Amino acid sequence: MNKKIADAINAQINAELWSAYLYLSMGTNFRAKGLDGVANWFEVQFKEEQAHAMIFYQFMQSRGARVVLKPIAKVETEWKTVADAFADTLAHEKKVTDLIHKINDLAIKEKDYATQNRMTWFIDEQIEEEEEAAKLLETAKMIGDNNVGMYMFDKELAARTYVQPSVLK
Repeated sequence: MNKKIADAINAQINAELWSAYLYLSMGTNFRAKGLDGVANWFEVQFKEEQAHAMIFYQFMQSRGARVVLKPIAKVETEWKTVADAFADTLAHEKKVTDLIHKINDLAIKEKDYATQNRMTWFIDEQIEEEEEAAKLLETAKMIGDNNVGMYMFDKELAARTYVQPSVLK
């Protein structure tokens, strides 16, 4: 693995861990507000982002590249509404998609076929991430200040469970 790609993937590992930290912060915010189902959704998302970091970590190791961990930047700690949090989630997932695309573009430029292959999984994953965030945002916006609607939504999100990605060893 060449240095340009190794540097890009190391930066992505940091971005994935930052994402995990962001989602844990969101979960903490909503657990404190008594929305345990919403908190659960973000806590599961936290685990998914950690798994994404580990997929990149294992990929680097399998290619003989050195993983270099850097500090994780500060994240927000408070969201006023569920819709605000899902709006931030969608915006964030779009940024992650852009980062993934840039790594894939670099892999194409550098003719690194193994990295291109691994990035295909992440590109597909990001389609799902953006679609889910958009749906949840629209639902939260539709519910608005309706307490019964939020109660039902919270119960629905409480059912989400973590499933380890099959590409994670």
